[in-house]
Amino acid sequence: MLKIATFNINGINGRLNVLLRWLQEAGPDIVCLQELKAPSDKFPLKAINDAGYEAVWNGQKSWNGVAVLSKGSPIQEVRRILPGDPADEHSRYIEVITHQLVIACLYLPNGNPYPGPKFDYKLKWFKRLTRHATALLKHEVPVALIGDFNVMPTELDVYKPEKYIGNALFRTEVREAYAALLKKGWTDALRKLYPDKRIYTFWDYLRHAWERDAGLRLDHFLLNEELLPRLKSGGVDKAVRGWEKASDHAPAWITIKS
Repeated sequence: MLKIATFNINGINGRLNVLLRWLQEAGPDIVCLQELKAPSDKFPLKAINDAGYEAVWNGQKSWNGVAVLSKGSPIQEVRRILPGDPADEHSRYIEVITHQLVIACLYLPNGNPYPGPKFDYKLKWFKRLTRHATALLKHEVPVALIGDFNVMPTELDVYKPEKYIGNALFRTEVREAYAALLKKGWTDALRKLYPDKRIYTFWDYLRHAWERDAGLRLDHFLLNEELLPRLKSGGVDKAVRGWEKASDHAPAWITIKS
């Protein structure tokens, strides 16, 4: 069995102790990280290696940044730029082969405030992702799109839907873009496992959101048809959000038959 996780760490160096503790306790085989918020030369590779993981990463000073960690299997980097816009310098995508899987780790733009250029950029990025994800399907190998999509796909994924009608995380245009991506041949793994359950992966630092369980589900695993039959279980390590100096996201995970 392979355990695959995603964790928006919200600053890898400031929360390195949280990450290392969780890696030791949860023992995932593959981890997708987002919001490293560190340039590539400041990635804590030695600490990650000492924890038993190989890593590839794409950093950026103060913002963004993605990485994939792997235990027990080498990582082959495929690409670190989402095709479609040569002028886009944001570190939001990295694609690798590990454990005989294609893993695309992504950090989709937040898009707020709506309306505005950040929201427009989000929709353009989503279109680029959909085009590239459709191309990946043609290879007929097991592929997963994993990370912080900054989308609550349904009302089950947000504690108070009416509050978020005008928010870029829940705008109709964004939810439609997510649904259109799924229709190309992808399945939302956690929603497949739990079709009627409220699931959250993010709790804001403001207004005691964690204590009130006022959460959002922003972090997703999309599996292609080659990988989906191997899906066995999944969940969220919710308790990690309550640790000292925690990220505002909790790690989410799935297991697949190896």
